[in-house]
Amino acid sequence: MNLLEYKKAGLKYETLKTFTAGVELFGTEVKSIRAKLGSLDGSRVVIRGGEAFISGMTIPPYQSSNVSKEYDRERTRRLLLTKREIRELSDAESKKGLTLVPLSMYNFHGLIKVKVAIVRGKGKADKREDIKKRDAVREAERTLKNH
Repeated sequence: MNLLEYKKAGLKYETLKTFTAGVELFGTEVKSIRAKLGSLDGSRVVIRGGEAFISGMTIPPYQSSNVSKEYDRERTRRLLLTKREIRELSDAESKKGLTLVPLSMYNFHGLIKVKVAIVRGKGKADKREDIKKRDAVREAERTLKNH
């Protein structure tokens, strides 16, 4: 079950490969995510010093009255991946036209996981094409449903 989702990722990007990663969070951040607070919009994954980090993700405090004043809701959070996965993501990040984007956060056996994807940006023509395909599928489903 998805707790947070980057809904526009499917429209903006073409997904090439996905990875599952753990993420380092504070306890109050886990509670916020389980309450489906927060946003992945505009977030990115970056590789620095042999480690993967997610930046731009917003997680508001679970109880704003109980959080210290230094709490940064958009702080950079470390992703937990294997060395092989980090190397593969780093290679993809260095290639022109490829980006690393978190697609969703979900609960897996009590742990918060992030689905990270290697993506390529879509142009306007590709976006229009996807919209046309989606509309054609909807129209076909409607005609089958009515008959």
